[in-house]
Amino acid sequence: MMKINKIREMSSPDLEKELGELKTELFKLKFSLATNGLDNPMKIKEVKKDIAKINTVLTERKKNLKETN
Repeated sequence: MMKINKIREMSSPDLEKELGELKTELFKLKFSLATNGLDNPMKIKEVKKDIAKINTVLTERKKNLKETN
């Protein structure tokens, strides 16, 4: 699980890339769960939380850009 401080230190392009990777990982985890089960089903929950954290930081940045303009 990623820490929010680490996420805030990353640049926006890096966050967009990480977001894409996490969404791909979530898809693979869900597919594995449906086909043959997972060793750790809680991993899906962790990935979803990381995706939400990244989306939150990106939204905050977009909002701050609008306020400064």
